[in-house]
Amino acid sequence: MEKGSVASAFHVLIVVVLVLVCLCNKAVNGGFVKYNTGSGVVEGKLNVHLVAHSHDDVGWLKTVDQYYVGSNNSIQAACIENVLDSVMESLVRDPNRKFVFAEMAFFQRWWLTQTVEMQELVRKLVEAGQLEFVNGGWCMHDEATCHYIDMIDQTTLGHHAIKEQFNKAPRAGWQIDTFGHSAVQAYLLGAELGFDSVHFARIDYQDREKRKRDKSLEVIWRGSRTLGSSSQIFANAFPVHYGPPPGFRFEIHGDFIPIQDNPLLFDSNVEQRLHDFINAAVTQANVTRTNHIMWTMGGDFEYQYAESWFKEMDKLIHYVNKDGRVNALYSTPSIYSDAKNAANQSWPLKTDDYFPYADVVNSYWTGFFTSRPSLKRYVRMLSGYYLAARQLEFLVGKRSTGPNTFSLGDALGIAQHHDAVTGTSKQHTTSDYAKRLSIGASEAEAVVSAALSCLTTGKSGEQCKDPALTFSQCQLLNISYCSPTEEGIPEGKSLVVVAYNPLGWNRTENVRIPVNDANLAVQDSLGNSLEAQFVSLDNVTISIRNFYTKAYLGLSSKQVPKFWLIFQVSVPPLGWNTYFISRRATRGKNRNGFFSVMDSPQNETIEIGPGDLKMSFSVASGQLQRMYDSKTGVDVPIQQSFLWYNSSSEIPGSGAYIFRPESFPKIVSRSVNLKVFRGPLVDEIHQEFSSWIYQVTRLYRDKQHAEVEFTIGPIPTEDYTGREVITRMTTNMTTEKVFYTDSNGRDFIKRVRDYRSDWSLLVNQPVAGNYYPLNLGIFTSDKKYEFSVLVDRATGGASIKDGELELMLHRRVLFDDHKGLEEALDETVCINGNSICEGLTVRGNYYVNINQVGEGARWRRKTGQEVYSPLVLAFTHEKLEKWTATHLTKASTMDSNYTLPPNVVLITLQELDDGSVLVRLAHLYEAAEVPEYSTLTKVELKKMFTGKMIKEVKEMSLSANQDKSEMKRMEWKVEGNDTEPIPVRGGPVNNSTLLVELGPMEIRTFLLKF
Repeated sequence: MEKGSVASAFHVLIVVVLVLVCLCNKAVNGGFVKYNTGSGVVEGKLNVHLVAHSHDDVGWLKTVDQYYVGSNNSIQAACIENVLDSVMESLVRDPNRKFVFAEMAFFQRWWLTQTVEMQELVRKLVEAGQLEFVNGGWCMHDEATCHYIDMIDQTTLGHHAIKEQFNKAPRAGWQIDTFGHSAVQAYLLGAELGFDSVHFARIDYQDREKRKRDKSLEVIWRGSRTLGSSSQIFANAFPVHYGPPPGFRFEIHGDFIPIQDNPLLFDSNVEQRLHDFINAAVTQANVTRTNHIMWTMGGDFEYQYAESWFKEMDKLIHYVNKDGRVNALYSTPSIYSDAKNAANQSWPLKTDDYFPYADVVNSYWTGFFTSRPSLKRYVRMLSGYYLAARQLEFLVGKRSTGPNTFSLGDALGIAQHHDAVTGTSKQHTTSDYAKRLSIGASEAEAVVSAALSCLTTGKSGEQCKDPALTFSQCQLLNISYCSPTEEGIPEGKSLVVVAYNPLGWNRTENVRIPVNDANLAVQDSLGNSLEAQFVSLDNVTISIRNFYTKAYLGLSSKQVPKFWLIFQVSVPPLGWNTYFISRRATRGKNRNGFFSVMDSPQNETIEIGPGDLKMSFSVASGQLQRMYDSKTGVDVPIQQSFLWYNSSSEIPGSGAYIFRPESFPKIVSRSVNLKVFRGPLVDEIHQEFSSWIYQVTRLYRDKQHAEVEFTIGPIPTEDYTGREVITRMTTNMTTEKVFYTDSNGRDFIKRVRDYRSDWSLLVNQPVAGNYYPLNLGIFTSDKKYEFSVLVDRATGGASIKDGELELMLHRRVLFDDHKGLEEALDETVCINGNSICEGLTVRGNYYVNINQVGEGARWRRKTGQEVYSPLVLAFTHEKLEKWTATHLTKASTMDSNYTLPPNVVLITLQELDDGSVLVRLAHLYEAAEVPEYSTLTKVELKKMFTGKMIKEVKEMSLSANQDKSEMKRMEWKVEGNDTEPIPVRGGPVNNSTLLVELGPMEIRTFLLKF
């Protein structure tokens, strides 16, 4: 080898050695790194609170169980079981890591399948504050289409599980994905639960921009005018959405830039990512107050491989804090709220609510107020039934085995999810919700049947294990399907009708049941003959009955009932009464039975109404002209029509979420076919507006309102046009743009057309932008009169012109609105193995009242409760003499001389698994709503539970997960002159008198032991 070659070889060797040495040194530096993640809040620095979360819809594109186990991934790759498995493993790796979880319907599925060792490990994570439950309900309920009782029930279900398994009470509301936010959510499902704060993402885009400018995204929210600061809550609206800032979403399959700090690898980027983080933090700090900001580190169904997130957040915290310019920490909403509170900052004051919501221009999320109206009605109907079933379950003693009400509570809890009752899930998911509800209802029916059998025979407790009697109930009465009333009455027997009243007041109602014979007599429990009225079944009812019994039950109607039998019942509070329907011995004139015959109008107008309330209709047009109450002297011209909005073809157009009409609505018909049926109990006007819209208006003799039954569908689509159908009522009242809508069936909130109290509204959708959610009703007034409409389910309503009220009752749209569902809201129902399908037909009711100004509230509150909690009817056959001799035909479970005050309602009576009894009492009136009733009132528990010895009464939080006396409230400063009247609240319960006081709008929750 030549010298030159040797020299060259030597130089190469030196280079190789140097490289190896360098690599060896880097290998040492590139080994395991212990990241410092233990930072807490640092005074004087900008603190970035990293809140790790996964938003897990309890059904949406997939069913709740498909989401849990991770099936049907061709639709969406999501598995909640993986999320929880993975998160627990990651939390164990570092005691500084934290995670928040909301949906207990999912968590319970996971928890019940874990080993004892894993359950103990999770308890330690919860106790250490690493795993925090936020909201803690069965689901993240919607805030527009849920009734407040449903919201309380589903939250209680989740909170009970958390309390039982971890002895914890959630401190923060986490409504991050609901489509607007209600006042009831703030004060009732927030402060009254013991929450310190509520956090959410979806507020109107105009509102958000204004709040970012003046740093008012975070506010003190007083949702109740009546309760004021005593039920206020710190509310945090996120500056963008519920995910992290751009570039910091670390989901395993996401396209993100990891923090590359290993010196053995190329593309080190610690400095750049540090720069990105600080820039994003400072940007957010510029739109909020104090030196604390929250980053929501997660999104839909994320953390399926949790280390993908936690590894990156570990590095961020380590390097950001090492840099020192800002401080990053693992946090939770409760830690964040504590820090905000400790800053001693004054906050803007927010009242009313955050409806309606638009995420961008022309995209008002007001269509879902009405979407899937049949599901909305099914949920509301079963909600009232669940309340009654739990009462009856308690009254006879809850059984440790056999049917119970939990299955229905579980199904209803899931159905309150913000993509369930809203009508914004895919069709197969909606069918799954309905299936769960049906299964739960069937089991609850068995509970009700057994309980009524026991109560009417004077039995309870162990005596009720095997009730001898079986009652039948009829969930499809609205379409005339009720087997026990349609069947021929056996010879010598009567049809026995037991009516149970779940309200704490005496009530008188009109019962309508389908029968095949008009030669029937009705007697009460004392043997008195009752006035009865027969009305022939109309062809529209017969048609939908035939189709839907086949679709729902697989039954073909061999015979349809001929008549509706109508009679009046009186039922004591929390009690029952029995009625007997028998065949008359001889045919001929029925002394107390009246057969309604069709009236042939002779004049230009026809007036109906057997009582004080009258309505007049034009014979020429078939349309309503006037309502008149001879008792109050109120006389209001009213015209009612059906119209439909043409769904916009622009993007985004109308869909499951969005309402975007192309123009003002088109009237269905100006000339309406009209039939009149009269009788001593009720007058009926039947109007056929078109082949797909039919309406029956009923005026009962002793009622202050008109009951309007609508049948809409199938909505035609042959012209490829989506239709959103409304009923519009037009008066001559001067209402000056003002109307009122309820908040989740509780408070009424003033609305002003084309106006928002929090910002100067730029009107781009004059119809959709003035729609509001209804759960109880809507009303308007002028200086003389008040015009009110109540509803039987969640729906949308508005007053687009002065003197007008409109309700959207049904919608069928043919295109998706590009909000994630990727499916048109085009509901169809099929029979004969899906060989025959047609668009959904919807039947329902709304209730119309006119009154002197200021006098409508009594009617709205009382009737609203009667609509929510109808009588429970149960049927069997027996000889009248035998039944009255062996059964208790009429009784109240309360003291016979006692009823609840007219301004109080019992919203929960439920025996829990440990034998204690959950009782909730609600004051129905707001402050100054009705001077007579907007006062402190008293309930006598001893008289409510006559015959039972109350051993202990403990007042609890709204969800019964903590003693009321131990609840602590944060004090917050608000801007401006913070003066308000002191709200009236009830005082402590005296253990000897057991009197419960309730102030206006107050709900009090107790655990009783007997």
